[in-house]
This record gives sequence, C-alpha cells and structure tokens, in this order.
Amino acid sequence: MVLVHNHAEKDGSTDGALVDFRGNPVDKSRTGGWLGAGLILCTELSERICVMGISMNLVTYLVGDLHLPSSDSANIVTNFMGTLNLLALLGGFLADAKLGRYATIAIFGCIAAVGATLLTLATSIPSMKPPVCDSRSKGHCIEASGQQLILLFAALYTIALGCGGIKSSVSGFGSDQFDSSNPKENKAMIYFFNRFYFCISLGSLFAVTVLVYIQDNVGRGWGYGISAGTMVLAVAVLLGGTSLYRFKKPEGSPLTIIWRVLILAWRKRKLSHPSDPGFLNEYHNAKVPHTKMLGCLDKAAILDDYAAADENRNNPWIVSTVTQVGEVKMVLKLIPIWSTCILFWTVYSQMNTFSIEQATFMNRNVGKFGIPAGSFAFFLFISILLFTSINERVTVPIARKITGNRQGLTSLQRVGIGLMLSVIGMVAAAIVEKQRRENATKHNYSMSAFWLVPQFFIVGAGEAFAYVGQLEFFIREAPEGMKSMSTGLFLSTLSMGFFMSSLLVSIVHKVTNGSWLKSNLNNGRLEDFYWMLAVLGVLNYLVFLVFSCRHQYKAQNLSTTLEDSEEELKNWNNTSINDNAEKNPNDAEKEEV
Repeated sequence: MVLVHNHAEKDGSTDGALVDFRGNPVDKSRTGGWLGAGLILCTELSERICVMGISMNLVTYLVGDLHLPSSDSANIVTNFMGTLNLLALLGGFLADAKLGRYATIAIFGCIAAVGATLLTLATSIPSMKPPVCDSRSKGHCIEASGQQLILLFAALYTIALGCGGIKSSVSGFGSDQFDSSNPKENKAMIYFFNRFYFCISLGSLFAVTVLVYIQDNVGRGWGYGISAGTMVLAVAVLLGGTSLYRFKKPEGSPLTIIWRVLILAWRKRKLSHPSDPGFLNEYHNAKVPHTKMLGCLDKAAILDDYAAADENRNNPWIVSTVTQVGEVKMVLKLIPIWSTCILFWTVYSQMNTFSIEQATFMNRNVGKFGIPAGSFAFFLFISILLFTSINERVTVPIARKITGNRQGLTSLQRVGIGLMLSVIGMVAAAIVEKQRRENATKHNYSMSAFWLVPQFFIVGAGEAFAYVGQLEFFIREAPEGMKSMSTGLFLSTLSMGFFMSSLLVSIVHKVTNGSWLKSNLNNGRLEDFYWMLAVLGVLNYLVFLVFSCRHQYKAQNLSTTLEDSEEELKNWNNTSINDNAEKNPNDAEKEEV
C-alpha cells in the first residue's frame, strides 16, 4: 500500500500534490517520466489483450458451443462491454475520492485476473457446456442451462469490474508521471498519449489474431488462460515499479460536487432568487463566470439565514459556491452532445457481435488456412491505426490551411465525420448481408468473408474520428476543477452505446417475432437490422448538427498541439534555466542534466 501523507504541504511544495511511494515530495530525477510511464503502458497493453481477446470472439462461443440464440448471445456481449465501461465510473470515483490511481489499478487488476481465471475454468470444464450438437438433429441443439451459465456470467462480470477499474485510472496515472508545467515533460506527455493509444491498438491486434486463433484451434481454456496470465503479469509489473512512480493524492471526486449542488438546489427550490447575483455565495471569488443558464441551480449557492452563519458558510453540504454551481452547469451543458455520441458505439458494437457471426457463415479459407471468424476484427483495428495516422499527418494539416484553425478540425467536426462514417458502414453491412444470404439460400454458395472488410474498415475509420473527437471534446469542455469527469463522460457514451444495442436487439426480436435475428442467419433478415441502424444514424446525425451548431466552445488558454508544445519548449530553453538559477541553483543544475 502506498503511504501518501501531507509531507509536500509541510515543505511548502505542492507540485500538484505529487509524492513518491513513501509520501515524500517527488525527486523528479528518480521518479516519473518514462521510467514509470513505460510500466504503466504495459498494464494498459495487458488490459486490452484481456478484454478484446474475450469480447471479439465471445459470440462464436455462445452460439457455437453453448447453443444460445443469436440475439441473446449478442446481448450478452454488449451487456458485458456496457457494464465494463459503466464500472469505469465507479473505479474513477474510488480513485479520486479515496484510493488514488495506483491502488485502484492494482486492486482492480487483481480482480480482473481472478475473473479471467474463472472464465478459463468456465470454458474448460466439460460439465459447464451442453452436449455437442448431433448433425442428425437438424439444428435442434440443447442450450446451456442456467446452472452451466452461472460460472460464465460470474467470470464475465468479475472481469468487467476489474478491467473497468483499470480503464478509469491507467491513462490518468500515466499522465501523472509528467509535469505539465515543464515544457520538456509536457511534450513527453503528448507522446505518452500517442503511445498509450498505440498500446491499445497493439493489444487489440494481438487479441484478434493470436488469441482468437488459439481459442478456435487449440482451445478456449488456453486462449482465456493466456488472458489471465497477462493480467497477473501486468499487476506484477505495476507493483514492481512502485518506487519509480509519482503519486497524486486523492482530492475528492467531482461526482460528489455534482450531487451536492443538485441536492442543495432541490432543497432550496422554494427560495426566491436574490435581486442581484452578487449576493450568491463566493460570487466575487468565482473561478467560473456566472451565467443565467439553468438558473434553478443557482439556488444551491443562496445564503439563507442558516447558511449565512459563519460556521456554515464553508460547509459544502449546506451551501455551494458560485464556482461549484458554474462547474456543474458546464457539465450539464455537455449532455446534448453526449447523448448524440451514444449511437456511434451502438453501431460499433455490431462489429464484435453480428459482423463476427456473419463471418461464421462465409468462406474464411485462404488456401488451406481457415481464418477464425473473430480475427476479421483485425481489419477494424488496422483501419483505426491507419486513419489515426492519416488524420494527424494529412487531414489535419490540410484542414488547418483551409480553415486557418490551429486545430485543423474541431472536436465536434471529428465527431460528425465519425457519425456519418458509421451510417455508411451500416449501409455497406446491409448490402453485403443481403447478397450473402441470397447466395447461401438460393444458390447454395458461400461468399468470401473478405466481403466483410468494407464494413469493418469504414466503421474503424469512423472510430478514428469519433474516438479522438469525443475524448478531445470532453477534455476541453469539462471545467478545470472537474477534468477527471472528462474520461467518465467519454466512457459513459461507450457504455450507453452497448446497452442501447442490447435494447434495440431485444425490441427488434420481440416486434418481429424473431424473424430478423435468428441463430441461423440464413433464415433471418439481419440486413433489415442494419438498415434500421443506418436510418437511426441519419436521424441522430441531424440532431447532432442542431446541438453542435448551438454549442459555444469554452475559451481555451492552454496549448493543445504538439507544435504548440514544441514552440513553448524553444521559448522555455532560452529563459527557464537562467530563471531557475536565480531561484534555486540546485534545481537549475538538475534541469540542465
């Protein structure tokens, strides 16, 4: 357990409340930087291998080995992924409020390892699976019983809890290893996020190629056992580097502030607004400009007779400050855009459910080698990597010249492009599925599974825009005092997108009496489900346009591009060493080294 005390405050050095593992002020020459960040990247790499190695090929196990209906199998996968991303909010809350990021990653990493081990057992023990289908039974197979599914569900949701907790803190803990006030380290932080995303993609590619092949050709137990082993290794690496990290003391969760403001506004709902907003608590010391938007929340900052007492004025459960109310307003202002980002991830979820299942009904042979159905997600991640690189090296510089905007594309423009590509991806999927089904039923011909590449490729390109755009939007637009909310808002769109997929599948299955989504896709009409998602995507895009046109960006005072940081670095090199020498010669010598 890391000992985090208040030594930094006693020494008068806050440094963002960063301490070493003993609770002492950090020695930047011995802690942080790439020394610690590299080990943290290993943790994220292992988490991706574990999650993607399970989610991208799970539907084939549920349908093929457990004989569950296609719609139920898809919902199990999307509910698992939705829960994982939702539990990231819990992990983030615990990290901010009590545990700190290091302890959160370590604890939840152990939980994820336990979950992966349980999944290995659930898929290896013969009694946990129903009898193999008899080829003479004409498709009537015995489904897995509730007792056989108990261990599987326990494993999946233990993994969701563990990996959700890791996801909430690992990027933040990595960024803690760099001092953003130092241009050299600030530049390194930008490279850290690039490498962080690279590790996500690398882990995903390994999972959908090597692990999926092992699962299909060697055994599920071996494949999931490797996932469990990577999580154990990740925790060991994380703990082994304890002395190299910089730790930020928990400062409380923004969620607590939001709930306090909402509760106080409700309690004081019958009070009248003051004649002048200057009478609100801490109005003249507010760090956020007061606005008339959502004026009902201002009542949380009203100083009534009880709150005005000296002993109660600073009690946040009795009266909020104008700054706190303003920050909550800024978060609520993001909700309209947040709501229109959900459907993208509903479309994305089809790439590891029905699109993988489509591949099982198609010709996957290349010569004598049969490609596992789950490995076709390889094209999804290759597309993400390719378009992420193209965006930064080609698209953004061209857009920068055309628009004169230093960002090239604004965050909402990126999101809009991603939403449109998701619609195009569903159109491509619908066309391919209709052709596949007609060839299979009318001509007894199996199309090549490589016809699925366009839908994987287009949706992957959409993620390259939407993922970066959404994350950038929430990071930029979140209040300064609630930056940790940005990751939570982003992950909640993923969570709601997966849950939305489950809801739509259930509704469609009931309304159509199961005629669209059948276990045997040749007897269903999956293309109609894809067309429905495309239509919903168009409607969602129109709503997004309305909200995005009305959104006013928060003023930005910080440099946000690599070019900006390089310019700052040049200026810093010319002045900072001399300035530091006047203040503290010892520190200046360290910086020169």
